[in-house]
Amino acid sequence: MSPAEHADLPVAARVRRFEERVIAAGLATEAGLDGFLDAFLRDAAPVNGARLVARAWTDPAFRERLLADGRAAAAELGIEAGYRLQVVENTAAVHNVIVCTLCSCYPVRLLGPSPSWYKSAAYRARVVREPRAVLAEFGLELPPGTEIAVWDSSSEARYLVLPRRPDGTAGAGEEALAGLVTREGLIGTAPV
Repeated sequence: MSPAEHADLPVAARVRRFEERVIAAGLATEAGLDGFLDAFLRDAAPVNGARLVARAWTDPAFRERLLADGRAAAAELGIEAGYRLQVVENTAAVHNVIVCTLCSCYPVRLLGPSPSWYKSAAYRARVVREPRAVLAEFGLELPPGTEIAVWDSSSEARYLVLPRRPDGTAGAGEEALAGLVTREGLIGTAPV
């Protein structure tokens, strides 16, 4: 199969061809690949990202460490990111949103499997060109003066949004705060 023919295949078909070649070369077995994927996804959930956010909202020193080195801060909570993790903070002046324009790089350990819209060509192209319009389609209307920063993930680096802490949560503990955080809030397509 030529590279041009390969590029025309849907992603799932290309992944399956790759799996078949790895198995044929004796580098892995079907059961081994399935086991690896199951183990990887077992601990991959939005609750992990929510725990990071809740800790950052309640512990200013942790917040600073999370913003300085997301991977190391995640490890403090027993979450192994496996990639460089850059955490970007929403403020009154700046709202952050995450995309991977090249493919669909995404912090699976922190957010669980990615939503289908995140992988869509429409989201990947449009959020860069017209982020305010895309966010409005998600139901997130930002004030006209709010800057929108779009962060493009890659195979080496993933991004996570540290949303603004909701008003009226001053007395809430970490567990209650984590319950307020959604996957979409961690991507930047929804408020928390």
